[in-house]
Amino acid sequence: MKNIEDIIRNNRSFFEDAEPDTGHFERFSNKLEMRAKAKKKVSIAPYLLRAAVVTILVTLSSLWTWDHFLSPGRNRMSLSEVSSEYREVERYYVQQTSFMENEIMGIDFENNEEQKTMLKEELRNMDATYKELQKELKANPNDERVINAMIEHYQTKLDVMSYILDQLKEMKNETQNKNNSHEKVNI
Repeated sequence: MKNIEDIIRNNRSFFEDAEPDTGHFERFSNKLEMRAKAKKKVSIAPYLLRAAVVTILVTLSSLWTWDHFLSPGRNRMSLSEVSSEYREVERYYVQQTSFMENEIMGIDFENNEEQKTMLKEELRNMDATYKELQKELKANPNDERVINAMIEHYQTKLDVMSYILDQLKEMKNETQNKNNSHEKVNI
């Protein structure tokens, strides 16, 4: 380092008087432009690839956590998991209860939302009972008593829903009959 400083001091007049070669500034400008262009051509692909990898890792770890720790049906077992015969039984009852529930909810409660809310709550309670039976089945998968209790639960639920549906239809018919009799009187 000391040598360079000594050389510059000893040859100071040479550095002050000498001019660069012709075209030096143009070549220097061209080199600066080339560097600027090279820096602009930096690819964003590695950054996007890193972002994609991080996103995939976060998504997969979230799904794994959900599946192994937070999944709502994790501690339950359905009849379809016991055998193919029970799968058919369960499919039948699920279709029937779903059909009846849709039919019940499709009936006009004539501005009495309290009854509709109460009915929905009762159906939810029946479903909660069934979920408890599913937990019991998970604990004892070969226990015929639990399997029979689940099937009886479906049968009872269908009976109750059928009764409710009949009552609602009867009430609707009575209301229509009253409206028809009032129309006849007014004529």
